[in-house]
Parts: sequence; structure tokens; C-alpha cells
Amino acid sequence: MAEKYLILSRLDDPELIGLWTLDEFLAMVIPFAWGILTQHVLAGLGLAVLCWLALKRAKGGRQTGWLVQVCYWHVPASVMGWKALPPSHCRVLAG
Repeated sequence: MAEKYLILSRLDDPELIGLWTLDEFLAMVIPFAWGILTQHVLAGLGLAVLCWLALKRAKGGRQTGWLVQVCYWHVPASVMGWKALPPSHCRVLAG
């Protein structure tokens, strides 16, 4: 009997730029662009690889939204530009 419904298994995958997600791509492009602009291409390339590896390690296989949640709890709202949020010591974890 043929399956009546098709359930997509990769619907929630993040959009990719080449082989990387948007945050990984930016973590590599920004240092590399700095290296090009300052005529230190190899230093920029090395820094780009280090930034990418650090981001991959920080994410630990989680989605990008996890980093936003960490910033919500641990970075002051004035730094992130979130003016409508209560201070982190007043927030309560749900769950």
C-alpha cells in the first residue's frame, strides 16, 4: 500500500550559503574582509577559520536561535538593543 501522505523530514533545516548557515558565513566573511582591506589576507583567513571554529563549538550542534536565547539571558538588554525587555535578574525561566 502506497503512503497517502508525504511528511518532509528536512523542513526545519536552516537556509545555507554554500555549506554554512548565515551566522557561520558571517563569522568567516567579516574577518576575511578585514584581512583583505588591511592587506593581511592570510591573517584574515586564519582569523576567519578561528571564528568559524569558535562559533561551531559555542553552538555545539544547536540551532542559531540558541545563541540568541543565551544572549537574552546573559547580555544586558542595553547592549543588545532590546529596550522592551525586563532586566535578566527579573526574568523567569519557563519550563
